[in-house]
Order: sequence, then C-alpha cells, then structure tokens
Amino acid sequence: MNISLITITYPPEIGGAAHLIYELAGSLKSKGHNVTVLTSYPRYNMKVIPKQYRSGLRMNETLDGISVKRIRIPALPRTSKIARGVEHFVFGLWLSVLTASVSRADVAMVYSPPLPLPWMICLLGKIRRLPVVVNIQDLFPREAVELGMLTNPLLIRFFEAMERRIYSSAAGVTVHSPGNREHVIAQGGKQSSVHVMYNWVDTERYKPDGRTNGFASKYRLGNRFVVSYAGTMGWAQDMSTIVTSAARLREHKGIVFLLVGEGVEKEKARKMSRELGLENILWIPMQPWSVYPDILEASDVSLINLHPELRTPVVPSKLLSIMAAARPVIASLPSESDARTIIADAGCGICVGAGEGDALADAIVKLASDRMLCQQMGRRGREYAVAQFSLEACTSRMETILKNIVGGA
Repeated sequence: MNISLITITYPPEIGGAAHLIYELAGSLKSKGHNVTVLTSYPRYNMKVIPKQYRSGLRMNETLDGISVKRIRIPALPRTSKIARGVEHFVFGLWLSVLTASVSRADVAMVYSPPLPLPWMICLLGKIRRLPVVVNIQDLFPREAVELGMLTNPLLIRFFEAMERRIYSSAAGVTVHSPGNREHVIAQGGKQSSVHVMYNWVDTERYKPDGRTNGFASKYRLGNRFVVSYAGTMGWAQDMSTIVTSAARLREHKGIVFLLVGEGVEKEKARKMSRELGLENILWIPMQPWSVYPDILEASDVSLINLHPELRTPVVPSKLLSIMAAARPVIASLPSESDARTIIADAGCGICVGAGEGDALADAIVKLASDRMLCQQMGRRGREYAVAQFSLEACTSRMETILKNIVGGA
C-alpha cells in the first residue's frame, strides 16, 4: 500500500505524538509498504532548530528510510488560548494544501488533535476519493470544555458539529481505549468503523535495567527514592497536585521528585514550589528522545496525572513507557480515565483521585517503604506491556485496519 501519515509534529521534535507516528511509519515500512509522512517544519520542544529547517517554505527529506514532506506553518504564541485556537485552523489548512499537492495515496491516516486538521483532510479525501483514517488521541472539544479552556456556547456547538462530521465521514476511526470508542460512536461514528487501537510502546527500547546510569550520576540522584514525571506540563496535567504532594513529603529526606519536561503550566508550578520553599524537587528541561529510557531507569516510581475536571477516558501515552521499563506507576486520575482499568488489570501501580495531593503523597510513601512491592508491580507492568502494547503487535493491528479499508474502498 501507499500510505500517507499526516501529523503536525514529527521528529526531530520531541513528544509522545511525534514518536508514535515515527514508530508507526517505520513499522509499516518494514512490512513492505510505501510510507510518506506529511508534516510541518519542526519547532516544538526544541531548544535549537537544526540548520536545515531554518529557511524555506517546503522541503522533502528522508529520515530513517521514510519520505518526509514538510511545509512551514506560521508560529503563534503557545501561551495564548486564542492564538492556539487559530493555530489549529492554520495547521489544518496548510497541511491540507500539502496533502493536495502530493500524489494520491491508497489511504491516509491523520492524527488528531488538532480537530480542524482531520476535518479538512476528510473533506479533501471526499474530493480526491482518498480513504481517510482518523487516529484520535484527545477528545476535542470535550476536553477543552471540561478544563474551562472553551466556554463560548457557539464555539462549542461549532466544534461539536465539526467532530460529528469527522466521525461520520472518515473511512475509519481509531481510538486508544474502549471509553473513547463509546464517545466517538455517541457522536456519530459508525460502530463498524470505530476501532480500539491501543497506543504502542517499543518494548525493545524501554527495558528493565538498574537505576545507576549516566543520567542518575549527572543529577546526583544517589540512593534517594526517585519519583519521576517526564513529559508535557500543560493545562491537562495538573502539575500543582504533584507540587502539593512534594510539600507534604518535604521532611522525607530520602524522597526526591524528578520533574522533566516543558509546557504552559511549568512556570506556574515552579513558582508554587519556590513560594513553598521546596528543596525536594529537581526541575529539568525537556530532554532528547534518546534520554527518556535513562530517566525511567533512574526512577524508582513514575507518575501520571490529569486534571480533576478532565472527565474524558484519557490514557496518557507515558503509562506504556513506564510499564515497559518495569517501573511501578502512581496515577492521579479522574475516575473516568481508562488508564485506571489498565493499571488494575496489569497490577502495575496505585491509582488515587485526580487533584488529591495527600493521597498521592501517601501512595509514594507506601512504595518507598516497600521496595519488594515496587519490583513486583514493575515486573507485572512489563509483562502486560509486552503482551498487549508491543510495537509489533499494535502496528500489525493498524496495518490490518488500513488493509481492510483499502480493500473495501
């Protein structure tokens, strides 16, 4: 098959979305398919933009054997909610232009969010007779409404209509949990076309290993009990709950919080920690993708956390990396999150309520005082990840979905 993968972010950018598509592209290519990635010039989570991306409006390149076609998209301030909303439409328009300018593929898969991108690509698909599969990672506008980021009733109805149009017109929709599938079907998706396609993790890249490595030595973690959070620090992640938990544990000198990443909420959380006079948090900038296995290796336990108002059945992708690295997870999540079911089925960690900093602190103390339990949870998580979420198993299922759509087109 000739497959187009359409996404706003792709390596060398750093982030879960970028590397999910990167791994999918590589896996599909290894199965004999011709894969082309359509994306923007890199800028997200990058301190220094490589020289080849600093000029020009269009470029073609080959990364690890994958053809990548890029278009330059105007950058808007990421701290402004209005600018972020406008940017989503700009991404959709520019990448639709790029998609229309290349040879028609047998099938296209487009990553969402942002919502306007699959909306425009689905419209283009109707014109070009191109079957489009939409990979849903976040349920917009529902998440934005729950977080208070979208309050205008007219805009909410507009985006809900856009969402329904995408689900009804796409040749296929993939979601990463059963709860997400229920939402898509309730909003107009056809039951036969909506597939639960769990996100994957490269279980060869993330492997169990000892805590002593170059990263641990660089940051002088020593024998302290390391509680890590690595990833985006945005509106949905509720970093203040982690800071509250750290404040509760300030007298536990053997416990240190390792917070790695960037995002619009990071400075607010850092300010909160400074005002509380906390010395048990290490704030570390976003690290290269190659370093993330080392961060997990250097940890005793890792965190995932979501804002208490976020009632969608979200499964943070970092959960799978934590499990593959055989580290126990402590999850501060709303009751609706499907990640709770995964953690319970795998027996790989402890769940507490979203926004409950004291409960999060209690869970950390429990694991810090029982290293054997940590090892057992980590081992169970690794076994579950290998069986259910391996790159080969998941991308083979994605290949089957794409083949069936092409065959039925």
